[in-house]
Amino acid sequence: MRDLNYDLKQLCRHNRDGSYATQADREHILDLIADQLHEMGFRHMNAHSLKPKHVEKLVVRWLADELSPGTIKNRMSALRWWAEKIGKENIVARSNAAYGIPDRVYVTNISKAKELHMDKLKQIPDLFIHMSLCLQALFGLRRAESIKIVPKWADRGDRLVLKASWTKGGREREIPIRTREQRQLIDEAKALTNGRSLVAPTYTTYRDYLKYFRYQCERVGIHAFHGHRHFYAQCRYKELTGRECPARGAMKSKQLTPKQKAIDREAREVISREMGHGREQVTAVYLGR
Repeated sequence: MRDLNYDLKQLCRHNRDGSYATQADREHILDLIADQLHEMGFRHMNAHSLKPKHVEKLVVRWLADELSPGTIKNRMSALRWWAEKIGKENIVARSNAAYGIPDRVYVTNISKAKELHMDKLKQIPDLFIHMSLCLQALFGLRRAESIKIVPKWADRGDRLVLKASWTKGGREREIPIRTREQRQLIDEAKALTNGRSLVAPTYTTYRDYLKYFRYQCERVGIHAFHGHRHFYAQCRYKELTGRECPARGAMKSKQLTPKQKAIDREAREVISREMGHGREQVTAVYLGR
């Protein structure tokens, strides 16, 4: 392991800011950044070697790679965290605009849905990961929810109940079990876990299992976990309205009749609740507008 990768790993281990998922994501991003700095010719660096030129070169590379504004901003947050921990906050400009990073675009009317490909799933030799990924696609669960869930507790017959401690923002919610496929998946999950969560029993902590989970998924080319939630939202919208959503090329909101607009609004409110959002407006991220 190169010095910079090792130093950043130690920096993360000694500074436990945020949730376990946040910590794991930050460590993953910083490891990637260390690799990219090495590829760009910055050798023999350590954690305290960070300079403005390194930040600028990284941003130029990310913009050239046409990464989404959201991805770049997540990486900038990791860089700012790194700079803060070594006492060099001023190395990274406070404004992303200073680097020419565009603002996030929340309503693009371009689908970001990712269908779960069974050929990739079969390459992962772990049934617990299989189950979590399927729960993401069929119930719109976030990655953390699909791992922390205890299927036996969550199954209430006609609905899945998620504990507040499993969810983002600590909001308990319910998701209806509507199809035979969903029912079969829940029954299989209960049989697999035997009253436990979907953290594989060979792992004692969620943090360690999350790293293993991410590694196995990336190894076979499964990256955009949030795309499974997009897929769920779009399928649910079609089920509730009888038509595709704008993100899939269907009519935009301004083209709908008053009756269609009322159905659209009601569907979005249902989807918002099922996906753990407090505002209907957020559904535009998944469905377009």
